[in-house]
Amino acid sequence: MAQIPSGPAWFAAAVVVAALCLVLVVLWWRARVAAGRLGADRVTAAQARARLEAVLSAGREGLVVHSPAGVVLEVNAAAAAAMGVSRSEVVGRRLTDLPVTWVNDDGEQVAVAAVFARRPPPAPGDLGAYSVGLVQRGGSAPHWVQPATSELADEQGTPQLVTTFTDMTGPREVRAALARSELQFRAAMENAPIGMALMDPQWCLEEVNPAFAVLLGTVPEALVGRDLSSFSHPEDRAAERRAVGRLLSGHDERFTLDKRYLRADGSTVWVSLDVVLVRCPDGRPDHFVTQVTDVTELRTQAEMLAHRAAHDPLTGLANRLLMQAVLQKAVELPDAVGRVAVIVVDLDEFKQINDRYGHAAGDAVLTHVAGVLRAATGSRGTVARLGGDEFVVVIHEGDAARAGFEVAAGIHRGLRTPVRVERTRLQVRASVGVAVADHDLVQQGPMALLAAADAAVYRAKAGGRSRTEVYDASMAEPDGAPPEGSGTELGGAIEHGQLVLHYQPVVELASGRVVGHEALVRWQHPVHGLLMPGEFLDAAGQAGLGGALGSAVVRQAVAHLVRGATPGWVSVNLSAQQLSDPDLVEGVLAEVGRHGIEPGRLVVELTEAGLEPDGPVRHGLTRLRAAGVPVLLDDFGTGVWPLSYLRDMPVDGVKLDMSFTAGIPADPAAEQVSRALAALAQQMELATVAEGVETEAQALVLQEAGWVHGQGWWFGEGRSEPVTGL
Repeated sequence: MAQIPSGPAWFAAAVVVAALCLVLVVLWWRARVAAGRLGADRVTAAQARARLEAVLSAGREGLVVHSPAGVVLEVNAAAAAAMGVSRSEVVGRRLTDLPVTWVNDDGEQVAVAAVFARRPPPAPGDLGAYSVGLVQRGGSAPHWVQPATSELADEQGTPQLVTTFTDMTGPREVRAALARSELQFRAAMENAPIGMALMDPQWCLEEVNPAFAVLLGTVPEALVGRDLSSFSHPEDRAAERRAVGRLLSGHDERFTLDKRYLRADGSTVWVSLDVVLVRCPDGRPDHFVTQVTDVTELRTQAEMLAHRAAHDPLTGLANRLLMQAVLQKAVELPDAVGRVAVIVVDLDEFKQINDRYGHAAGDAVLTHVAGVLRAATGSRGTVARLGGDEFVVVIHEGDAARAGFEVAAGIHRGLRTPVRVERTRLQVRASVGVAVADHDLVQQGPMALLAAADAAVYRAKAGGRSRTEVYDASMAEPDGAPPEGSGTELGGAIEHGQLVLHYQPVVELASGRVVGHEALVRWQHPVHGLLMPGEFLDAAGQAGLGGALGSAVVRQAVAHLVRGATPGWVSVNLSAQQLSDPDLVEGVLAEVGRHGIEPGRLVVELTEAGLEPDGPVRHGLTRLRAAGVPVLLDDFGTGVWPLSYLRDMPVDGVKLDMSFTAGIPADPAAEQVSRALAALAQQMELATVAEGVETEAQALVLQEAGWVHGQGWWFGEGRSEPVTGL
């Protein structure tokens, strides 16, 4: 049996064994700790890799990690998608082998080294930094990017390069769109036919186009920096500044203003000023955008049309409508008694001048008389021509009676000078009637004052003509002998068949073919000879003979149709007052039915307004149309007929008032109005007839303007052949 060492030797051996065990335990512990640390590092590395993968997948910018030798080490999903490949297809390949082509703005290929060269990232929003187009193999449109490359080192210190690609396709498209918009704006502004300008919040011009400068008679450079209101007409400047102030204060978003500007040469131009205020995002005013349209010609035409609506086209004097308005206003003034007078001037034997020397001579006489009346009246009143050879002067002055005498005397003096017509000197005389407003006449209204002056004219004519009579109350009382054209005498004329009809042809302008006639009533007076309608129609109305007169005219017209004396249809003139009489309408229907007149052969011309479309007149017209009697509106375009009548009244056609025809072709406004009225009538499928055609030129212009039929002196005595060249 072995002997166990004892003493110091045993102890030493035990110490050695213990030490060895301790060393083994320490080594084992360290191994375990190292293994734990390795596992933790592996977990951390996996987590980091996962985070990197997430970053690479989620990033919107393309990212390529590559070695200095040009080998792709990593690429994110955005970069791979831009190149049209998966990430696994790119990693490990050289940059020069990537499946893309790089191009510049001109479409030229760019070297790969230039794309991935070291370059700092551009400042945010720097659209001008270096950019290239990435074109996929087989692709067409480039995907534009801004490359930026920086150097990094891995854990071992090995250098690596990271290139990011910022997407520039959207910003470039926006920039291109802005550029196109700016180019289009510049092109539109430079070539616009109307004036355009940009102005600062102080209303000073920052930029103007050539049309704006031309409108003001200068060049664009001379306008920049100027206050636009400095060019404004002094009377319009305040309105312009108020409108601008309302924009700046936020009361309005834009304004349109018709106003005047003074051109560089001192002349005036009318414009339509259209202004919009553009504000900054915070609401502060930034600039004004202004359009300026030259409306001088349109305004001139409008003024001409307004003047034509209120003035006689031959003489330029006020017409009946304007005269009535002036007289109405004067009589309504509180001081009208003794301060208002009406003078009626009727030329003596004017019909003989027309018959012997022609209408041109008659027009020359009327124009001369208009000048005489203007000179005699001066600034004391308004001179008007009511039609034919009848003129009226309305005076409003402190002593109207004295003024009336002086004006009448001046008229007679002025008419002593003969009128020169070609080689002929014509002596013209006139009968003048004066009526001064008194309490009774003022209470009866303006038409009573006009009627009083008419009565004075009649007394002047009865007393030997070429003289002046002043109205007094005795002129309103019967004196035992019925005056010329009075109701009593006219009633006898109707009963004894003294009314006769003259038939004026209506022709088709395109061919000159006669398609109808207008029946014009005359009074064959046993003493005074043939009287025109103006000499007895008023008396018929005042005596209540309108219905009897109308019935007599219709009977004669129907008899004319039965005889077949003229081709086509025959029209008769009936007033609204006459057509409101159911007995007259019944009489017309009875005549048509008794003689079997074909529909459309008898036509009614409605010659005056004054009754509502929904009243008896509408009922009468409706019955006539139902019986085959068409209805024409006479004096179309003069303002007597509201345009609503075309819609509300049962009418079949319109007749252009001769005042428009008289202005053709010398007056462009008359031609434009006649063209517009023809277009309106055609749009409503109405028949069209132009009255007062006296020359071939008028016929040509009217037919080209859209009028189908015409009537007047040219188609009667004026020519014997059809109109040519139509």
